[in-house]
Amino acid sequence: MERLTNSINETARTLSVGRTTIYTMIADGRLEVIKLGRRTLVKTESIRRLVAGQE
Repeated sequence: MERLTNSINETARTLSVGRTTIYTMIADGRLEVIKLGRRTLVKTESIRRLVAGQE
């Protein structure tokens, strides 16, 4: 089964950027997140759309 979400740290590693950049992308609306308790999880599909838009 494919993962639906990634942690902030996993997303930062995947995109080869820092955590601050990930939070900026979230604030700008470039990455979609869900809150699960205290955790912020980035939707995998929004990561794919971000990468696809850069090509």
